[in-house]
Amino acid sequence: MSTNLAERVATKRTGRSAAPAHRPAQQPTLVQFVQRMRPEIERALPAHAGGADRIARIALTELRRVEHLAECTQESFAGALMTCSALGLEPGGVSGEAYLLPFWNKKIRAYEVQLVVGYQGMIRLFWQHPLAAGLDTHTVFEGDEFAYEYGLAPVLKHKPTRGSAKGAPTHYYAVARLANGGNAFVVLDVDDVEAIRKRSKAKDFGPWSTDYDAMARKTCVRQLFKLLPKSAELARAVAHDETVRRDPSPEGFDTPGDYIEGEVVKPTTAQGGKQPAVEDVPAEFAGWPEAAEPAAVPDGAR
Repeated sequence: MSTNLAERVATKRTGRSAAPAHRPAQQPTLVQFVQRMRPEIERALPAHAGGADRIARIALTELRRVEHLAECTQESFAGALMTCSALGLEPGGVSGEAYLLPFWNKKIRAYEVQLVVGYQGMIRLFWQHPLAAGLDTHTVFEGDEFAYEYGLAPVLKHKPTRGSAKGAPTHYYAVARLANGGNAFVVLDVDDVEAIRKRSKAKDFGPWSTDYDAMARKTCVRQLFKLLPKSAELARAVAHDETVRRDPSPEGFDTPGDYIEGEVVKPTTAQGGKQPAVEDVPAEFAGWPEAAEPAAVPDGAR
């Protein structure tokens, strides 16, 4: 049925459909867009990473799984996906290496993709440095024996308690050992972690909501990396973490992403919301969300 009032009136009068007005060609959906990006993904992937087909399949799964992700701009989605590809990280929440989070950009009034490098992703990139010899990160609970001291002779001791006597978390820490004999550690208490979480646009959504403990430990790892030599890949990962990249070209990888003021929109599907219908999607991906038009955003979310 026509959605144009003039066409419906003409159809009613003549009994046949009016000739459609000229319309510009529709932008491809993000599902189709990912299919077209496979050659660029293949070129960006490091030699040790999986093939472009695997990255594309994971990205398509995320489009179906994460609400509003399929409504994001193609530029920001392509930028996030190419960053993951260049770093050799899987762009999905299952591995914990990287997350693609949609958020509402107030200035352009559209959804954009924010890349969040996960705890496992940070660790994976750390091990690519030739000086990397060890990296540990743990949660300290109320029942644990724990003591630490900074200074010229730093000390860190942690004896975990087993079973139900653990209690609630009190601290998180990360320790790194280098092949040249050096080492460093960072300890954050729960208040330190909460202060950092509250500064994140995704503080109540995404991995902070589903994997709080892992994100708290990632926060320690990220603070620790400020004290350590970093590989080029790790330095880029830190620069692009929690930012939006709109330039998917190789040159865009060397430029830190933009931190844009916006709001991550919480999922509504669990409360009865539905994903938009799909049209013009390859048969093998039938049933996946449409990406042409953003869904309406409640006034309170803008």
